[in-house]
Amino acid sequence: AVGGFGLNRFGLVLKWALFIWMAVVIWAAFLWIPSAEGFKGESSRIVFFHVPTAWVATLAFLLSCVTSVMYLRRRKPIDDHRSAVSAGLGLLFAILATVTGAIFARIMWGAYWNWDPRQTSITILLLIYAAYFALRGAVPDPEKRATLSAVYSILAFVTVPFLMFIVPRIYFSLHPDVITNADPDNRLDPAHLTVLLASLAGFTGLYVWLYTIGCRIEDIRHRRRQEVL
Repeated sequence: AVGGFGLNRFGLVLKWALFIWMAVVIWAAFLWIPSAEGFKGESSRIVFFHVPTAWVATLAFLLSCVTSVMYLRRRKPIDDHRSAVSAGLGLLFAILATVTGAIFARIMWGAYWNWDPRQTSITILLLIYAAYFALRGAVPDPEKRATLSAVYSILAFVTVPFLMFIVPRIYFSLHPDVITNADPDNRLDPAHLTVLLASLAGFTGLYVWLYTIGCRIEDIRHRRRQEVL
């Protein structure tokens, strides 16, 4: 009991640390650093939220793929639960990346949607992972659902590097390569780089926290289903 109490306190400290970290990141992104040159208004500040959400989406889809492989090898329901939770969070953060990208497009290019390769490719990715959950909802048998979902998750992740990194660079894109103030060697301004890295760390921590909560919920649901049976 004492050990559990200590873990609970440690978890509470981590939650408050994450909250404070994200609050500082938001403050720095909007109030500490100046707007980047070459962008309309305050649009450059979106990068501190757009890039981290895209990064977390990629990380979440990767973990979903890894845990799917683990399920196919071990056939443990916990791996299926972890895969589904991570895929759901990946879909959530991909939506956030799409929304923040659309806001940036509206400010810079006058429209939320421009059929830019980056916008189109991430939309395709959203549809692929939305189909993952449609598949899970369409198969009632738990073992069959887990197996089909694992195979689908692995195949779906094969498209992630292609859609997130390759397609946008094959075709002309309105999306800037240099996002914030940079020197002639394309090195980011130290202040902008610091805030960007801090935001990446904060959003990664947010993902880990949400993933932990999601896995606990799925574990509770699984135990209750087992008790009913």
